Amino acid sequence: MVAALVALPMVASANPVMVVDVATGRVVEHRDAFRKWYPASLTKLMTAYTTFKAIRRGEVTLQTPVTMTKRAASEPPSRIGFKVGSQMTLDSALKIMLVKSANDVSVAVAETVGGSLENFMVRMNAEAAGLGMTSSRFINPHGLPGAGQYTTARDLAILSLAIRREFPEYAGYFSLEGIDTGKKVYANYNLLIGRFDGADGMKTGYICASGFNQISSATRNGRTVITVVLGADSLGARADMSADLLQKALVSRPEGPKIETLAPYGEGRDVVTDISAEICNPKARQVRSEGRDDAGRMKMLSPYIHELAHPPRPVFAGVIPGTEPVDAKPEKGGANKIANVPIPIPRPTF
Repeated sequence: MVAALVALPMVASANPVMVVDVATGRVVEHRDAFRKWYPASLTKLMTAYTTFKAIRRGEVTLQTPVTMTKRAASEPPSRIGFKVGSQMTLDSALKIMLVKSANDVSVAVAETVGGSLENFMVRMNAEAAGLGMTSSRFINPHGLPGAGQYTTARDLAILSLAIRREFPEYAGYFSLEGIDTGKKVYANYNLLIGRFDGADGMKTGYICASGFNQISSATRNGRTVITVVLGADSLGARADMSADLLQKALVSRPEGPKIETLAPYGEGRDVVTDISAEICNPKARQVRSEGRDDAGRMKMLSPYIHELAHPPRPVFAGVIPGTEPVDAKPEKGGANKIANVPIPIPRPTF
């Protein structure tokens, strides 16, 4: 939910930005576009793209079961928390990964699509190289920080363009207002969905080292633009910046260079920027706390963001009925008590 409008400070020392017109590939605006950055959960867009390619090759389908392995379940939060051995369809797994940003599900998807996590990472980096993401490398499918994991605003724009252009049939995954696992409802972290006119994707991400990142897309009058914002200091700040950039791009003409012809620029491009000291300190946490109202809703500054006109409308994304392991408790005489299997919940379309 969006609350009253109020200004929130931005991270001034580092804030890469990229704005691109989807149809033409022309750059509308850019700043520090080649500065290496931790992708955080924007990494999951690369995981999704690699998965879409596997579906197109016929290696898996949206109904392929994805098993929650012990390795996947042990990933740090954010997690969906399904029990080891539970299965979900690849369709549900993608929804959970892109809306809840669940790290455990991201690994489960990678293991299913690649045969192993290690094989999937080889594929993931090969796909990135094939797209021309010349300053990106991935060491995991979810974006938790580690040595050797980095990208740039320019490369993320290349990836986002590829998803929109190559896989329009999967656009609905990026514009979901929320998911319902059958046990809990989760709203999309992208605060523009349903609140910015024409917003239709894509993904958010946050770790201390990267700050608050967001890739957004919006379509009006048949024209789609994509914005990449890295290093904002809060959920509200990244939404405000994204909304302002989208609005500006949607009412302007795409007259900049093609993204593939944009020449690298900027100093220190061999070093991955780490803004942990600016993002994860007591003062910054206090600022973020003050950026919420008494009901816990984010306060927004952008005049282009409005209240959600209805409660988030979730789609089902849960385990395949009957696959979730049951915690058996011994009864008197040594018999085991088996819980009833829940009635399947129909999966709505997008």
